[in-house]
Amino acid sequence: MRISLLIVLAICSIFASCEDNKKASEVKTETISKKLKDSVVTPITSEAVQKQAPKSSIQEITNENVIAFLTEYGADNPETKAQIQTQHGELEIELFTDTPLHRANFIYLVKNGYFNGTFFHRVVKNFIIQGGNSDDVSTVRKRNKLGKTYLLPAEIIPGRNHSYGTISGAKEYRENPDNRSMPYEFFIFLGPQTSTKHLNGSYTIFGKVTKGMDVVEKIANLPADEGDWPLQNVYIQEIILR
Repeated sequence: MRISLLIVLAICSIFASCEDNKKASEVKTETISKKLKDSVVTPITSEAVQKQAPKSSIQEITNENVIAFLTEYGADNPETKAQIQTQHGELEIELFTDTPLHRANFIYLVKNGYFNGTFFHRVVKNFIIQGGNSDDVSTVRKRNKLGKTYLLPAEIIPGRNHSYGTISGAKEYRENPDNRSMPYEFFIFLGPQTSTKHLNGSYTIFGKVTKGMDVVEKIANLPADEGDWPLQNVYIQEIILR
């Protein structure tokens, strides 16, 4: 009789164990299913990617949009002072507010890192030093990205003449009766007033050197080849806005 009772208890225990295991398994499966359901990620559409992607600060400038773009950019970026760093020393400059397109263009190029690594690539003793170009392919790539063909409308102020330390936009001579400036290059004037006859009224003066003309003189007196290119590259290491 005792043996029979033990057998019955053992059988009940087995069924109870199976039932508990079944319930535990069901609960576990249910929990996993719920977690999987909760963890379903909504697929990202191309539209969502575009919304999440940061907008580039660079816009290609053309002759068609140059005035509108730089007018708006100038209103949002009012800086007028900058420091140009070279291996020969630093220059401090002031940009004029009455040549707004040239000022805005210069600020735009600085903020997009255009000038970093370019050269003062033309030096003429007792006359000018010209900067903003280089023989490095990276300069061409930057120009292609910022705007390959645009020119700046002339902003020539009557009575404002080139003088010691003035900064002007360089100019393309080819078919340029409107005296438009090249956007990427500028020159600092050192020469005597007798050298300004062909400059005054033809080139936009948009700033001046306020400190560091000794550095400009040093650069102007460096040895150069027949094309006025310095024998040793004069790097514009960085331009810092003040």
